[in-house]
Amino acid sequence: MKPVLFVDFDGTLCFDRFWRSLDKTNNVKIQELLFSDKQRVNDWMRNKYSSEDINRFLSEELGIDYEMLWNLFVSDCKTMKVDETDLKTIDSLRSKFIAVLMTDNMDCFERFTVPTLKLDEHFDLIESSHSRGNSKNDNEGKAYLDVIERIGSTIGSSVLIDDSPTTCGYFEKLGGRAFLVTNEKPLRYWLEKVTVILD
Repeated sequence: MKPVLFVDFDGTLCFDRFWRSLDKTNNVKIQELLFSDKQRVNDWMRNKYSSEDINRFLSEELGIDYEMLWNLFVSDCKTMKVDETDLKTIDSLRSKFIAVLMTDNMDCFERFTVPTLKLDEHFDLIESSHSRGNSKNDNEGKAYLDVIERIGSTIGSSVLIDDSPTTCGYFEKLGGRAFLVTNEKPLRYWLEKVTVILD
């Protein structure tokens, strides 16, 4: 069985944000209201809230028209930018790896982003915390072992590319190789290096 190449989404493959098309004043208000309460966001990522629930909450709290907010949110989810060169490189690596998009994300990711960007055409498997009901960092990264066991591969031969030092740390403690995405070493850098590093 081929080794697994895990690639993170937010901050690794994509850098776009929800509600980015909203005017700056209301965008700031949303960020402050929603992301100051990390529990609500974490629950959203674990399938305890839907995107409709969150947009309705924001609409009521901030006095923004719900339909306008919802339509903008969906549009922003569908128009997130992913570099085509990165996707092509991932495609080429699939001859040596099983490519898994491993993300802590909300229901909107699989509903709107994945089908519009056709991410399922570039990855053998897409794993989102919303579908699993838990974060990839829960239980010190057990989600990675679950995926690897399901695939039939091994952690020792598997690789993670992620922008979170904590996530990379958990993955290495499990026995895998983790490569931290930074401004100096973005996803493309590691995609180009990963085959050489493991040979």
